[in-house]
Amino acid sequence: MKLGILGGTFDPIHFGHLRTAEEIAQELDLEKVYLIPSASPPHKQGIPVTPFQNRLEMAELGVQRSNLLDVLDIESKRQGPSYSIETLKELSHTISQADFFFIVGMDAFLEIHTWKDYKDLFHYANFVVIDRPGFCSGEVEKYVSQIGLHCEKNQKLNTCHVKSGKDILFIRTTLMDISSTQIRDLVKTGKSIRYLVPNAVNEYIIKKGLYGKNERS
Repeated sequence: MKLGILGGTFDPIHFGHLRTAEEIAQELDLEKVYLIPSASPPHKQGIPVTPFQNRLEMAELGVQRSNLLDVLDIESKRQGPSYSIETLKELSHTISQADFFFIVGMDAFLEIHTWKDYKDLFHYANFVVIDRPGFCSGEVEKYVSQIGLHCEKNQKLNTCHVKSGKDILFIRTTLMDISSTQIRDLVKTGKSIRYLVPNAVNEYIIKKGLYGKNERS
């Protein structure tokens, strides 16, 4: 059973998140991609974040029309920062026969050495890195070597095989220049976010009065 994992703050979830997850599910023939909202994002400690329950509910609304995507509430049940390594360990224990594919953007991947127990991550999941124009494959390979992963590159498949037995796959998806920060800023200034988020998420933001003015739908 091949399962994808896409973690994030999802504040709010938008079409960039959803389209990426959908495309990767189809590209890798995954049974499901689980979106996992971070309860307490380690990289945003001290930065105001929308309450977890709101972000969880928006994520659930965002995936409701997809057969390939689902949402898991797993990190809210733990105390302290929501570290990916702890989430992967828990998932590998509860869904022991699954082959996990952890989805990250290229920017996040190139900072993975700052994550807690980052080398251990590659014992629990394959990594799917969202390749983006402008990134040099040579620089990425150099970085992978610098952080001690010592993987073998398969140029034909654009895959890096790690000694742990897992793979790092570099995949390009539809480039959608959308960010949650942009969406929050639009709401604060009373501008429309239609076509940036699913209608149900847009309506939820208005109903709950999230992010500011909410003057336009």
